[in-house]
Amino acid sequence: MWRLIRVCILLLVLIVVALGTLADRRRTAAWNSTLWVGIFPANGDGRAATDGYIGRLTPQQFADIEEFFRREAQHHGLPLEQPVHIELYPQVAQLPPRLDAGAGLPGRVWWSLKARHYAWRNARGSLADIRVFVLYHDPQQVAAVPHSLGLQKGLFGIVYAYAEEAADATNNVVIAHEAMHALGATDKYDPATNQPRYPQGYGDPWAEPRYPQAAAEIMAGRRAVAPDAAAMPASLAEVVVGRETALEINWVAP
Repeated sequence: MWRLIRVCILLLVLIVVALGTLADRRRTAAWNSTLWVGIFPANGDGRAATDGYIGRLTPQQFADIEEFFRREAQHHGLPLEQPVHIELYPQVAQLPPRLDAGAGLPGRVWWSLKARHYAWRNARGSLADIRVFVLYHDPQQVAAVPHSLGLQKGLFGIVYAYAEEAADATNNVVIAHEAMHALGATDKYDPATNQPRYPQGYGDPWAEPRYPQAAAEIMAGRRAVAPDAAAMPASLAEVVVGRETALEINWVAP
């Protein structure tokens, strides 16, 4: 009897979540008003230097994300003067749940529900349509950070970033990439090699010569410089939104 009750409660939760996801998708895909992307910084390593960097953050450090969305939306003919507004929120104390690398389907589903609850609880009261939790790490202590992610189901992203001003531009590339995931865009790179997939992962797949590419496609994350080599863009000035990505986020018609 109790097992049946638990199953019914779980099914009810999943139905409510599914209906909420559908409503969110319709709202964010309409592009009839500016979407607010909230930046919620967090201290990812607990170090005082990281806290100091977070305390110095200003909205201006994220301004090129707004410009990137404006420029690329205009390129694809979206009739909206400001597609995205970036809002910097106060530091959050609690870190989001971690997804275990070897998690199976049940584990990933459970993690997704916990992560969505975390995003709702820590962004409660904000005006953000998309919540991006940026976990900063002291670059003097770590050589690499975990893989960032963004979920359309729940409209949030978790970004692992470096806590230094010199990394602001590349941090913003990752933030924009994960925000695109929340909007419904899919990756355009080969997960086995991290190389951009041709043609959808190239900034200009029809360029002559093809290499090096002048720009990276946002969902490829890297700029192809040779058939088997790619480079991280220095900033969003070197990143574009390809047609397939524009189609996925409803900037262009099929």
